[in-house]
Amino acid sequence: MESTFNALGGILLRALPTFFLVLLLHFYLKHVFFGPLDKILKQRYDATEGARKSAEASLAKAEAKAAEYESAIRVARHEVYQEQEKVRLRWREEQASKTADAKASGGAAIKEAQLSIAVQVEEARNTLGTQSDSLADEIANAVLRRRA
Repeated sequence: MESTFNALGGILLRALPTFFLVLLLHFYLKHVFFGPLDKILKQRYDATEGARKSAEASLAKAEAKAAEYESAIRVARHEVYQEQEKVRLRWREEQASKTADAKASGGAAIKEAQLSIAVQVEEARNTLGTQSDSLADEIANAVLRRRA
């Protein structure tokens, strides 16, 4: 058994330089290669995640702005519709007022025309009455002259 321990000690003694070389290589690669590689990969991850988060934030801001603009447009449309309704009602009132004025002036013109026609009819009757009397006298004179 002692020879086994001696052989094992010899193997360990010959393996120690390789072990220290592997350990030294491990720390060297960790410091020179994997450290900067991890740093670059972390920066790359932060950049992509940062860009993704920035894009999501920008998208959320854009959606908020779009909703705000949509709301402003809705309010503006409502105001325009109310203004149009006021104008339409005012035009309707003006039209009703002008129609009433035209109706009143038309009614007055009709009454005036009826009075004028009535006066003309009365004058025509009087004229016809006078003319019929003079025509009757002329006819009677003409008939009497023929007999006489």
